[in-house]
Amino acid sequence: MDTADVERLIENDIENAEATVTRPRGVEDDHLAAVVVAPAFEDESVLDQHERVYDALGDHMTTDIHALELTTHTPEEYAAEE
Repeated sequence: MDTADVERLIENDIENAEATVTRPRGVEDDHLAAVVVAPAFEDESVLDQHERVYDALGDHMTTDIHALELTTHTPEEYAAEE
């Protein structure tokens, strides 16, 4: 699955999300890494944030994506890390 497609799925499902998806192991591997920043994550646990991303990806998590290294932030958290 193309990284841009994964970004699009996440951004279309989670309001005002910005997703950056990469292939940390190389172009041909189906392992992905995603950083997702969204105001919708405010007041949610990390577990709930990750579940929202997995829900956005739906069946692709079992058919097209072998593994997803996921990092989620609110915009404030992300800005503080920069």
